[in-house]
Amino acid sequence: MTAVTSPPPQRTEQRPATAPRSRSARHGSRYAPYLFLAPFMLIFGVFVLAPAAYGIWISLHNWDFFLPSRPWVGLGNYAELFDPTALIAVQFWESMRATGLFVVFSVPFLVVIPLGLALMLNRTFPGRTFFRAVYFAPYVLGVSVIGVLWQYLLNANAGLINYELSRLGVTEAIPWLTATPWVWVTLVGVTVWWTLGFNAVVYLAGLQGIDTTLYEAARVDGARKRHEFWHVTLPGLRPVLLFVITITILASANMFGQAYMLTGGAPSNETRTAIMYIAQTGFEQFRIGKASAMSYILALLLIGVSTLNFLLFRAQERD
Repeated sequence: MTAVTSPPPQRTEQRPATAPRSRSARHGSRYAPYLFLAPFMLIFGVFVLAPAAYGIWISLHNWDFFLPSRPWVGLGNYAELFDPTALIAVQFWESMRATGLFVVFSVPFLVVIPLGLALMLNRTFPGRTFFRAVYFAPYVLGVSVIGVLWQYLLNANAGLINYELSRLGVTEAIPWLTATPWVWVTLVGVTVWWTLGFNAVVYLAGLQGIDTTLYEAARVDGARKRHEFWHVTLPGLRPVLLFVITITILASANMFGQAYMLTGGAPSNETRTAIMYIAQTGFEQFRIGKASAMSYILALLLIGVSTLNFLLFRAQERD
């Protein structure tokens, strides 16, 4: 008889039992993001939120350094800015008009010219890195340096530009800094020259983020350069365009240094922007409460413009 042998017993691996996670370990990841955000939120609260809240409090008082007390006026400072018979209201809205004109004149140039420059610098050619640095270099200069430089170049009597124009046959000196429309040409031209490098760098980063296979597919379909620009480049740059247009509008609406250094608001306060008038009211006339109210009216208008800009871009994305 053949002995029947039973199969050898199978070895079963004993896995070590996993220790149950503690309650603190399970919930540790929930609080980790807040711990990392805490330093930023602390700085943001101390240097942004707290001053903003304090500014609102100031705007509700007749806050004058020459008064022994600072009486509560509620919304009186705001109401006065909408009173057409009040001198401060007339001057404030004149400065807002000058700000609006500067935004309308400067923003199209600061959006279109850097885009063309970025398209050119995105190509491969000898010295590309050098030209990128050259176009960005003016942006690192301070506004005081820009003011002194262009004062020297644009002075009506002793400026280098008028001197060179006289050599070319222009007999009458151009009042770049003292008469319209030349003051607007000066402010817009100097601002575009000074800041276009920043927008160009932002555009350049956006261009390098567009998938090159999209251009290859467009060429296979027979698209020309202008078709590639309209149907590939611009849609790919939509988020970048939104960012550039928004920050350019905000920066232009807060323009102060160029007008202060070059024109001083001339002629007849024609180029005195809202920020200039707010600074004069607060730091020269010491009417801090009224200056704070002006600041928050300007801020609300800029918030409205930025929101409208976002809504328009979102509506285009749906289409």
